[in-house]
Amino acid sequence: MAELLKPPPKFLPSEWHLANKSLYHKAEAQRSRSERLVAESQRLVDEIDKSTRKSQSDVNKKLEQRLEEVKFWKKELDDKLEQLVKETEDLLICKTRLEKALESFKEPLHITEMCLAYREKRMGIDLVHDVVEQELQKEAEIIWGIMALLTRTLEEITEQIRLNRSSKYSLEKDLKDKFTALTIDDICFSLNNNSPNISYSENAVRIDPNSVSLEDWLDFSNTNVEKADKQRNNSLMLKALVDQILSQTANDLRRQCDVVDTAFKNGLQETKDARDKLAAHLAKVMEEIASQEKNIAGLEKAILDQEGPAKLAHTRLETRTQRPNMELCRDVAQCRLIKEVHEINHNVARLQETLAQAQMELKGLNRRQLALQEEILVKENTIYIDEVLCMQMRKSIPPRDGEDRAAWAGGLRPSAVC
Repeated sequence: MAELLKPPPKFLPSEWHLANKSLYHKAEAQRSRSERLVAESQRLVDEIDKSTRKSQSDVNKKLEQRLEEVKFWKKELDDKLEQLVKETEDLLICKTRLEKALESFKEPLHITEMCLAYREKRMGIDLVHDVVEQELQKEAEIIWGIMALLTRTLEEITEQIRLNRSSKYSLEKDLKDKFTALTIDDICFSLNNNSPNISYSENAVRIDPNSVSLEDWLDFSNTNVEKADKQRNNSLMLKALVDQILSQTANDLRRQCDVVDTAFKNGLQETKDARDKLAAHLAKVMEEIASQEKNIAGLEKAILDQEGPAKLAHTRLETRTQRPNMELCRDVAQCRLIKEVHEINHNVARLQETLAQAQMELKGLNRRQLALQEEILVKENTIYIDEVLCMQMRKSIPPRDGEDRAAWAGGLRPSAVC
């Protein structure tokens, strides 16, 4: 208990001074460290504030650049979309022209086939595989070829319109995405530290697994632009091809129709000349028939005229047989009467032979008359078929020089679109 009440030890003055100095030094050191930390903290705050401002400025600049870049590509896509839409509309018009042209060639084909069918009704020797028929068959082949070409071109046009619409869909989808991205980035660009709708977001720095690299983004838009350019160029070439095909096919048909018409005119003139020559020969035959009939009548009359002299000679000879006895003499008169009978019989035989020949010739002339008349009817039938049925029907195809050929380019003038 005595030890517990023992007074604390006493320190020496030097220890007291040393203890105070130690406290002074520790306090000073602590204060210095605190001052340095305050200064360092202020420097750090200033540095971070500067860095943050610089970072925000850089982000704003990058957002602004991104907005400009997206706007640039959006304008590119808008331009390509507008061009593609225009080319697609032009192709639709070209498609209509092709359909009208294809329909318009059905009438010439029908007329050509009708001409060939009509000409099958020619008769006799006129049913010949002549130049007209050859050119008509060639015309039909040309029209079939033209229609096949127009059908293939129409299929190409339809396919190109499909490709254009596919490219248009890609452009519109890309444009829609870029419009959304522009709206989002524009909102981000307008935000600042004092904006009321800013807040923390959980896991804001995550990388979305569906995100793409900048190179992929550029490639995607560039691919859409290149695809649109390709389809636009294909459309332009196809439009030029359609215009060329429509013009060329109309010219081909017109030239062939001119050839066929010329062949018809030449053939018709040749047939008319043949008919006229046949008619001239028929007139001569008819004249000869009349002459031969007159000749036959003359021969028959001449034969009849010989009956009197023959009867007379026979009567004289028969009467002279009644002379008596030695008077029944073969005198000069008797010999001359006998000779006269022989002469008359010979002359009648000659006349009958000539009459038979004349009658044979008359029959031959009558047959020639019928043959000529039939052949003239054949020629008239051919002329009627070629001149009335065929050439009149062919006046509707195609437009001749100086006439409007617009309908033969698919119903629209070439300068209208393609």
